[in-house]
Amino acid sequence: MRNKFSAALLLGVTLSMTSCATILTGTKDKITFNSTPEGAKVFHKGIEKCTTPCTAEIPRSLSKQMVTFEKEGFSNKEVKLTKTFNPVTLVNILLGGAIGVGIDAATGSLTKYSPQAYKIELEAK
Repeated sequence: MRNKFSAALLLGVTLSMTSCATILTGTKDKITFNSTPEGAKVFHKGIEKCTTPCTAEIPRSLSKQMVTFEKEGFSNKEVKLTKTFNPVTLVNILLGGAIGVGIDAATGSLTKYSPQAYKIELEAK
């Protein structure tokens, strides 16, 4: 009887401490960036990620995330990355894993970027 109780307790603790969205979908999304004209540098939090056309991994976050497109001879363009709810998080909610939901929130995995492609028109200075 004691072994069954220990196994049930261990299973309960394990399920409550999971962070399903973080484990199953990661903490970053690959986002494709295109610009007209091509060759614009894409910056996220002041760090150059790539030059258009390109795909870059952007860490998820619950806070507002912006990318900036820069190309010589053109005005910089700042774009807000939009997010949607990550449905994998529902696994934590259904299993009663408050700790897992907290971990998903801390890693930003409660959300995911959508759309995962941006096309930006730059204006000449």
